[in-house]
Amino acid sequence: MSTLIIAEAGVNHNGDMELAKKLVDVAHEAKVDVVKFQTFIAKNLVTKTAEKAEYQNKFSPESEFQFEMLQKLELTEKQHKELKKLANSKGLEFLSTGFDIESMEMLISLGVNRLKIPSGEITNLPYLRFIAAQKKEIILSTGMSTLKEIDSALTTLVDGGAKLEDITVLHCTTNYPAQMNEVNLKAMVSIGSEFKVKTGYSDHTVGIEVAIAAVALGATVIEKHFTLDRNLPGSDHRSSLEPTELTALVQSIRNIEIAMGDGVKRPMEAELANRNAARKSLVASREIAKGELFTLENVSVKRPGSGISPMEWDSIIGTVASKDFSEDDLITQ
Repeated sequence: MSTLIIAEAGVNHNGDMELAKKLVDVAHEAKVDVVKFQTFIAKNLVTKTAEKAEYQNKFSPESEFQFEMLQKLELTEKQHKELKKLANSKGLEFLSTGFDIESMEMLISLGVNRLKIPSGEITNLPYLRFIAAQKKEIILSTGMSTLKEIDSALTTLVDGGAKLEDITVLHCTTNYPAQMNEVNLKAMVSIGSEFKVKTGYSDHTVGIEVAIAAVALGATVIEKHFTLDRNLPGSDHRSSLEPTELTALVQSIRNIEIAMGDGVKRPMEAELANRNAARKSLVASREIAKGELFTLENVSVKRPGSGISPMEWDSIIGTVASKDFSEDDLITQ
């Protein structure tokens, strides 16, 4: 099954619709499956005095509250429709994370295929119940979460009408950028084993290697932030991929999917042609006369592998040569 690759534009449009459209273009050129934004109404999401996260303060005025920052990044329903139309025209699925029920209602009205729950809403009971009642495919991010919190969220979703088989749980580290010693990628495998769900990985590290490793570990969904330029103002750009890196990520994931194979150990067709050249046979280590016994002194193991296999050593040593052999002749019987 092909990995669903989500290019997370998020709020890297900086409130600029032209920038948002360029991000859709980049996602298309990189050959991702989905381009994703973030949908919220600032007054529904945060109080007017909610402090920003530490990483957000690094790239915006410290005196600014979350509310002020988020207001600048809101997209209207009309803008969402325009972005969805553009994405779909390019063969991309349009997706957005709705951070409140009103935003989710708007996204549902646009006809999104699935609903994305961000890490911060995993303990939002009314929100989870609303999502569950929609009976759509769900992607649940789990940054900052314990197994108990994931269990509670999944129970709420299933009790509310969602099917467990329609839920994909993404392992995630909520730090921007996440450091390698904070990734704990094996937790993705643990989540799958514990809850018997499809799993994936939402990657906030710098670079592409962790996302690629996640695919090798069985991720069915990969989500990765991207930007036009990491030097643009805004808190998420620094932990995002630039266009050429996004393309490299997609190509690498597709290569890994092919390389994973079917799990059946067998020689590949290309290997069979190399077997004789690489393997060895029983050969005469000196001249052997007809009627002479094969011994440790006159039989050795050398390439090519087109003769008797060295695995037949015990059945050959001590038997009688049926003809004369010159040095390096393949032993025959």
